[in-house]
Formats: sequence, C-alpha cells, structure tokens
Amino acid sequence: MLNFRRRFQDNGANSTTYIAASAKFVGSLTGQGAYVFCGSVEGDCDINGPLTLAEGGRWKGTMKAVDIVVAGTVEGDVIAKQRVEIAGTARINGSLSGNSIAVAEGAIIEGAITVTSGEAPIKFQEKRQA
Repeated sequence: MLNFRRRFQDNGANSTTYIAASAKFVGSLTGQGAYVFCGSVEGDCDINGPLTLAEGGRWKGTMKAVDIVVAGTVEGDVIAKQRVEIAGTARINGSLSGNSIAVAEGAIIEGAITVTSGEAPIKFQEKRQA
C-alpha cells in the first residue's frame, strides 16, 4: 500500500513561484522549487520540485516535475518522477506517467496512464475544498 501523502507541496522549505490567472507564459521553463500556475502556459517545463496547475489554469505542452498536481486543463503529457494527483476538475488530453498516480472522480483523461512503480492508479473522491 502506498503512503500517498496528498498536498505534498505543503512540505516545501523554499518559497513558491506563482503565475497569476491573468498571466500567459510562452516558452520553455526549467527551475527548482515549487511552482503554481493559475494562468496559461504554452511550452514545456522541467521542474526539480512540485508543480501545480490550478483549477482554471491551461497548459499546452509537456509538464515534467518531481510531483505534479493538475486541477486545470492540459493538452500534452504529464510526467512526474514521483507522484501525480489529478483533481476532479482536471481535463487532460495526453499521457500521464509517474511513480504513483491518484485520480479524483470527475477528472477526464484522454491518453495512456503509466504507473512506473507497477501499482494500479489510485481513485479518490475529493472531500476537501480548495
């Protein structure tokens, strides 16, 4: 049984980088630390830390990070070195890959799901408010 600790971003020792809902980012992004995207992104990223795409956020491209939470819309692949959490508000048109994957009821995923640990994806009901 996986000890899947939700809200893994709460553990961050460094400050979090936020991209506002009104912002649009175009290009490639690499970095370290926690990132939260509330706006629109067109491009790929490779983040050494947790990455969150908030509800209402849009991403077109490949997302790579240590841990990833998706509550918005993604057109592209989601690749985590460790954990992926898909909220019930998420819409993904692309593949998911991670050591462990949790998918909330209501999420729409159009693509392959690969759990690199060999475990089955975890399904859950969202019980707490954002």
